[in-house]
Amino acid sequence: MNATLSEKNVYEDFELESDVLYFRIGSFGLVSFHGRNYNIKKRMTADEIKQLTQEKSFYQVNSHCYINIGKIKSIAGGVIYFGAEYSESKQVPVPRRKQYVIQQLFMQRTIDSELRITP
Repeated sequence: MNATLSEKNVYEDFELESDVLYFRIGSFGLVSFHGRNYNIKKRMTADEIKQLTQEKSFYQVNSHCYINIGKIKSIAGGVIYFGAEYSESKQVPVPRRKQYVIQQLFMQRTIDSELRITP
């Protein structure tokens, strides 16, 4: 019974960097968080949204959509894939001018994670 209580409820207690693939900011402070197997809408204050948009692991794709650089699997043809390409996985279209910057951030993050390997 204790194991059931200690399990993480993704809909209430999600961690931004590890659980969220991308989020979209809507009108009146409504933020839609998109994870691997879920979408959660949450109303937030202006200060919470400001803090959310300043997260270093997220990059602004357009005026209302921010993607998690660490969760990208591939980038091809103006689309960011968070799973296998051309599958039913989550994907976000990205303007060509932003695609290059995102690829550079993605590659830099990959290089940084490879350098952190400890013996």
